[in-house]
Amino acid sequence: MKTVLTQSKRIVVKVGSSLVTNQGTGLDKVAIGNWAQQIATLRAQGCEVVLVSSGAIAEGMQRLGWKQRPSAVHELQAAAAVGQMGLVQVYESCFREHAIHAAQVLLTHADLADRERYLNARSTLRTLLSLGVIPIINENDTVVTDEIKFGDNDTLGALVANLVEADAFIILTDQNGLYTADPRKDTSATLISETQAGDATLEAMAGGAGSHIGRGGMLTKVLAAKRAARSGAHTVIASGHERDVLPRLLQGESIGTLLTATSLALDARKQWLADHLQVSGKITLDAGAVRVLRHDGKSLLPIGVTQVSGEFQRGAVVAMLDSEGKDIARGLVNYNADEARRIAGKASGEIESILGYVDEPELIHRDNLVLL
Repeated sequence: MKTVLTQSKRIVVKVGSSLVTNQGTGLDKVAIGNWAQQIATLRAQGCEVVLVSSGAIAEGMQRLGWKQRPSAVHELQAAAAVGQMGLVQVYESCFREHAIHAAQVLLTHADLADRERYLNARSTLRTLLSLGVIPIINENDTVVTDEIKFGDNDTLGALVANLVEADAFIILTDQNGLYTADPRKDTSATLISETQAGDATLEAMAGGAGSHIGRGGMLTKVLAAKRAARSGAHTVIASGHERDVLPRLLQGESIGTLLTATSLALDARKQWLADHLQVSGKITLDAGAVRVLRHDGKSLLPIGVTQVSGEFQRGAVVAMLDSEGKDIARGLVNYNADEARRIAGKASGEIESILGYVDEPELIHRDNLVLL
């Protein structure tokens, strides 16, 4: 029984492109109407709901008569601009039937990577929820570029769950949940009913990409659940075709796959650090520095750094990697890239003689650092 969901009061629901557009044939108004009905039921029970919806590009492709998803950025942006019109119109009309206001919110990673814009987005979403409005969120595909995109709406949904400190993140897809193998290829595959978000074996099970309509496969959903768990949100991956799936889940019924959040939620500032998908630079650490960060909760000193890559200024968010290139932490760096390279591998007492000044003895202070 998914009893951990019965206490959920703030929920982020993500619906995929294949569901919203009925495998790319056009907006499925009946399905969207059903989700609006379910969300209205949750609202009547005292829940706050944020909806992350794919479908703009797929709807634009259908309206423009395109059979294959284009690869050119400007064509994708054009499709999104056309499709967004129809997508919002359908959601608005469906929620209006239940006397519920909806609001469109378009985001890019740049909106969340900047601390001030992150806080503004957080305040806006919380205000909408307090007003009883359903925020409908999508990536701002009409202006996004590779450098600032989330990549898929599973990731965006997890970031929104962190942003609003949701209790649960529900991913509705065209599959019944997460299986031990791809059920379309392996008849012996079995559904995983419940496990922990972040379980290392899940990523191997999740496989590759999804349909030709959307961009996310099960792997993106597993990684999204891991990200959502950092703020304490439990994740469910379930079929959007399941009757009344949202109310039934919140009543504790076992549907799909539950990925539970087991670690303590990060505080808001460290959550912002952890949520950076793109970073200004990367710093590789030796085994001793990795051990100190992971187990002793200490700051990163220059002596533990073996390599600095990228160009960044003081105060930028950088990634910290172990010797195998695995991303282990994020942090705000106290020195720019050139200075960091010059003091890498050196004792803190040598910083002044190398740079001509010393700002901080730490390259990254533990208060400005979060483990992933």
